Amino acid sequence: MTRDATHERITPLEPPYSDETAAHLAKTMPSWSKMPPLRLFRQFARHFPMARSLYDLGGLILARGVLEAADREMLILRTCARCGAEYEWGVHAVSYPPRVGINEQQVTATYTSTADDAIFDPRQSLLIRIADELHDTSTLCDATWEAMAASFDEPQCLEILLVAGFYHFISYTVNATQTAREPWAARFPDQHPT
Repeated sequence: MTRDATHERITPLEPPYSDETAAHLAKTMPSWSKMPPLRLFRQFARHFPMARSLYDLGGLILARGVLEAADREMLILRTCARCGAEYEWGVHAVSYPPRVGINEQQVTATYTSTADDAIFDPRQSLLIRIADELHDTSTLCDATWEAMAASFDEPQCLEILLVAGFYHFISYTVNATQTAREPWAARFPDQHPT
């Protein structure tokens, strides 16, 4: 469903910002981005202590984590797709895959395909399976855990769980607040397997 700003349940802050908010929002976008702060970040800024804490956690995930960027993005895309969070899926689909080696067909497949699709390499398939199982059951069966532990070390396994959980929170937020999509962000493809 396309959402516009007139239906947002929490309106993002608009300039002029307080000095503290302006300084915070200036840090929220990646250094390579020319975009203004995302609507979501401007929504979070309405609860400033939360916004600062989320910035720290998001920074760990996106800039200081132990997962390879391509693994992280595959997990984020699938988690957001499974949650129906077009806003966040669309932001990540445009912003990160070209920088981390995920092609357009694989991005689309995070929404349209199953983990068994040949478009994914074995590592990507495992991440899709992990995201799906966490989404569907809130845990991992022994076989999935063992496959994850064979491919990732313990800090990476913990971070996989953190990323999936954090992007469930982000998905819940953009869906529940009906955050209007960014005009430059990708849209969900037409078909969905789940």
